[in-house]
Amino acid sequence: MSRPRLMALALLLPGLLAACTGTDEGAVTLRLAVLTDGGATVRTVTTSSGGTTPAPGDVTVSVNGGVTLDTLPGGARLALTLAGGVESRDVNLANAAPFAALPFTPTCLTATALSAARDRLLTLNQCGTGGTVNGPQQLALYRTDGTLVWTATLPTFTPPIATPDTPPLRIAVIGNTGVVARPVVGGGSETIRVAPQNTGDIVATSSTPVRTVAIRDLAPSGSLIYAATDAGVQPLRDTGEPDPSRTVTAFGTGRVDRLWTSAGSGSVGNLFAAWRDATLGGDGSSQPLRLWDGARTSAVTVTFFSALRDVTFAPDGNLYALTRTDLRRYDTVFGLSQNNWREQVLLSGLNDARAVTWLVP
Repeated sequence: MSRPRLMALALLLPGLLAACTGTDEGAVTLRLAVLTDGGATVRTVTTSSGGTTPAPGDVTVSVNGGVTLDTLPGGARLALTLAGGVESRDVNLANAAPFAALPFTPTCLTATALSAARDRLLTLNQCGTGGTVNGPQQLALYRTDGTLVWTATLPTFTPPIATPDTPPLRIAVIGNTGVVARPVVGGGSETIRVAPQNTGDIVATSSTPVRTVAIRDLAPSGSLIYAATDAGVQPLRDTGEPDPSRTVTAFGTGRVDRLWTSAGSGSVGNLFAAWRDATLGGDGSSQPLRLWDGARTSAVTVTFFSALRDVTFAPDGNLYALTRTDLRRYDTVFGLSQNNWREQVLLSGLNDARAVTWLVP
């Protein structure tokens, strides 16, 4: 195994390094779980740092209303968010264990976010009528063992007329505090912080919404939540607004639509990936997926995408990028040091893929 690979693995996940004996890069093995078919299917593919491993253990399961996937602490299980609730599953997508039931009637989960500390999961509930998601917005905060911390109902939401340029609704969590960014009438976004007023409260309190610039995405890193805005990547102030005085200069001051961090992927390290979705208020052209390691002065381009759906940073030193139709791997160690990303397509022919995460088989 090369010296750069050893250094990366030692930093990212010592447990995997300890399991890697000998010099064959293929000894480092992970399993990727992919939510595809518009949320109707979850499938796995086993990979090694040397390639895709044809594994009899790889499985495909049907699910009802899949929303997203998140790696749980230890990497041996994932959290599968379904419209009807959150459940934990093992590396074979079996042994489903439901998280605590929610007091929402009906239950229509639409998003889930993992904390940088990997100890909390925040999920958003919003139902609708006539195919439009327009019901009351409710939040639930879980510990990653599936126990419920609190629930809350957000202030009444008046959605703006949807256009390709309307900001999406995004959520993030830090400690026992949830953060919501949602679009507002007249343009831009508003942020809401939700937290228990007293220690141990099982019903949390929402702050007064704060009007902000358009927020396209949220992602955690360390003790901060970062926002993707039309003027670059900016951390949120404690009051909820993006802080332009602390713009991450490595990404410049252009619009960013999607933002991922290694912390948000359930992996340690300090990697940020940013992407501009030109299908939203743009010309639809392929745009660069840019990667920053927290140290260099400018982010580097991994490759170009026109239909990027999700990114996960895995503890084998690779970035896995999911488009609507395929799953690809990029070596961050050699990419950042030698501009050799060693791209490999792991899955192709996918149908409306939605989310990807990693597991330790």
